[in-house]
Amino acid sequence: MQSTHSTDELAVEFERYGDGQPLLLLHGGMAPTEYWGPVLSQFEGYGAVVPQRPGFGTCLDAPEETSADAVLDREARYVRALADAVDGDPVLFGHSYGALTAIEAATAMPVDAVVAYEPAVLPAEYRAEADLADRMASLVANGRREEAVKRYVEQVLHPDGIDDLDAWLAEWPVWPDCVALAEEVVRMNRSVERYRLPDRLDVDAPTLVLSGTDGPDFLRQSARSVHEALPHSRFVEFDGVSHSGPAEAPAVVAAEVEAFLET
Repeated sequence: MQSTHSTDELAVEFERYGDGQPLLLLHGGMAPTEYWGPVLSQFEGYGAVVPQRPGFGTCLDAPEETSADAVLDREARYVRALADAVDGDPVLFGHSYGALTAIEAATAMPVDAVVAYEPAVLPAEYRAEADLADRMASLVANGRREEAVKRYVEQVLHPDGIDDLDAWLAEWPVWPDCVALAEEVVRMNRSVERYRLPDRLDVDAPTLVLSGTDGPDFLRQSARSVHEALPHSRFVEFDGVSHSGPAEAPAVVAAEVEAFLET
């Protein structure tokens, strides 16, 4: 990891690939920085910057803030500090919670553009009944960390079900790391459950909102709502692509992103 400090003394850690315009890649809920591996080769003309989100991994101790607003604000401040550490106005490319963070950060910093793949925003009717954070927190408090993270996998990553979940998780390379991050995933989910999408998002930069037809219906619905709340937005939905679109179909997603950035 490269490391630097911003003007407000907030430490940021990241890996940088290439010397072009900064492209900040912000990972989602349980995805480690390796999530962006398949994407990096698609953006060789940019200076791809892959940070470690606060509380995820080793860059920072797990934060003490527990309120929903504090968690999102903390991550947006981290992105702004990261932008201060690189030359030029960056492009923010976020996935899931990273997409929500990118949009939130762009409301208070100059960016060249924002790309948001299925931002982690809940429709109002879905949010009213959301209790994943409470259920996970109860399981973690009772020492059932794996069960807590399984609930996240079942509800967010594979809401349509998956055959033999335990076998699938055993083959998932990042599963042990995800279990270790259980408390942070609870905080993040609570933040998502309490976030209310405003009628208008104060983002001046052009924004590309992406979704996939095979992702959770509530995230597809929210992606369109986010698009409608942005003053300068384009919406694209990929046929046959899931919530893991950037890693699942990197060439297809990158082609759309490149076309958007070129215009």
